[in-house]
Amino acid sequence: MKKIMRYALVSMMSMAAAPAYANEAWQAFNCKLEDDDKTEADVVAAAKKWLTAARTMKGGEELRVSVHFPVAAASKDSDFKLILIAPSFSAWGTFWDGYDGSPAHKVDKEANEITTCAESRLFDGVEIEVD
Repeated sequence: MKKIMRYALVSMMSMAAAPAYANEAWQAFNCKLEDDDKTEADVVAAAKKWLTAARTMKGGEELRVSVHFPVAAASKDSDFKLILIAPSFSAWGTFWDGYDGSPAHKVDKEANEITTCAESRLFDGVEIEVD
């Protein structure tokens, strides 16, 4: 319930800010592998399955996902990062408002055997352009 309330609150705040920010919404999840026998390939396959389901949902049509594994250093807070990119905060809010019981939520429950992504942060980015 606490998790749902957090999504609802952030969603409402993001929707209020949407007119001011037309940038993409980036949500970065800190994830841990459940077992030592799970591999990066398992994570990538689960992310593909989740994204396929998420794109069937209202607000999820243009979602993008990337997975980032540490290369040169151990990460104490996670085994990898999963980045969810929505084209706008409005699309992000619409997607999360319909998440419970959705096709993506069902895939998410299946993925719990591979990984857990308990913490996340929502970012608004500003792209830097130079001449």
